[in-house]
Amino acid sequence: MYATERRELIEQVLRDEARVAVADLAERLDVTTETVRRDLALLERAGVLRRVHGGAVAADRGSAAEADLRERAGQRGPAKHAIARRAVEALADDFRGSVLLDAGTTTGAVAELLSDRLAGPDAQVVTHSAVLAALLTTRGGVPLTTIGGRVRGITGAAVGAGTVQAIESMRPDVAFVGTNGLSAAFGASTPDPDEADVKRAIVRSARRVVLLADASKFGDESLQRFARLDEIDLLVTDRAPSGALAAALEDADVEVWIA
Repeated sequence: MYATERRELIEQVLRDEARVAVADLAERLDVTTETVRRDLALLERAGVLRRVHGGAVAADRGSAAEADLRERAGQRGPAKHAIARRAVEALADDFRGSVLLDAGTTTGAVAELLSDRLAGPDAQVVTHSAVLAALLTTRGGVPLTTIGGRVRGITGAAVGAGTVQAIESMRPDVAFVGTNGLSAAFGASTPDPDEADVKRAIVRSARRVVLLADASKFGDESLQRFARLDEIDLLVTDRAPSGALAAALEDADVEVWIA
């Protein structure tokens, strides 16, 4: 493979997955990690990407950048659905407790599967997502409570002081939470401060916190942290974390399930 073809493939992977990892690219391209790093350095100088620890992200993907629902819905669909199928195993068959669903596309994939896990009216689902609320109303046998607030168009999530207060007054058995970034040093993070306040309230309220994050989120740090690693009970992902993140998760006693 010529160098030009190799760099074009790197750009394609970046468009499809939002993040590239040096080790993963070296394996895909059958080249050394040094060759990949040189390619990334050249692409960074060309303005195509921004290098981060262990790989690179798109040049316009800063800590405050946030993709809208339509864009995210088209990214890493197979990984998100695999994560969702694995994540619902955190609920016992005929689950009779309460589930709080964070807003997001991966939690949306979980929502599609809940009706098969819940014990009818004995269970309860709560969400602050207008999108997930609409989806769940079409699923028979899913008792649903929605939490209101100012709805952010970019995510479809209700936010604000009233939303946070409503969540803080609850004690759900299990919360499924999405994230924009997950790193060893910073924990779980998201770009918007209002969204972070809601996620923080969910994490602190739930008896068990299940974080859903595909591997493209590893190493990323968005502007607002909403959870330290030791506040997460279970991470469900599509690829085993490595390096500093893997060590930090183990130190924080976070259980990791691979979809």
